[in-house]
Amino acid sequence: MRPFGSPEQLERRRIRAIELLDSGLQPVEVARTVGVDCRSVRRWQSAYRRQGEESLRAKPASGRPPRLIQDELARLREILLEGAREQGYPTDLWTCPRVADLIKKSFGVGYHVDHIGRLLRSLGFSPQKPQRRAVERNEEEIERWVAADWPRIKKNGAA
Repeated sequence: MRPFGSPEQLERRRIRAIELLDSGLQPVEVARTVGVDCRSVRRWQSAYRRQGEESLRAKPASGRPPRLIQDELARLREILLEGAREQGYPTDLWTCPRVADLIKKSFGVGYHVDHIGRLLRSLGFSPQKPQRRAVERNEEEIERWVAADWPRIKKNGAA
């Protein structure tokens, strides 16, 4: 199991352990001080003796390479900002299945629908539900009512 902390924090802990060992503390005392098992301290000490300080450095976390490169992600962001209707959908609502379909058509890369939300968050988008509004809604009449009638009703209600 991976220990808790960023790679930089873990690196600082390993370097601190070696510094404590060099100051004369025993591995058991060092382990108690930095909060690890004694075997870890001995493993770090052995690596330090064989390879020097480089063996204590943080290593980049490996993982699967991204399916879309940075340029493609930037282009995807632009396409999403243009709106869903520009891409031929009947409404301007982006859903995860629509975004997955768009990525497949535009870049030839398949994403599972369940992972689209994470991809969208990495691009700076957040999940939002569109407000439902009646088709018959008259914005001008609403503004007039808020300006003329609402203050009168509000005054009487407060009295």
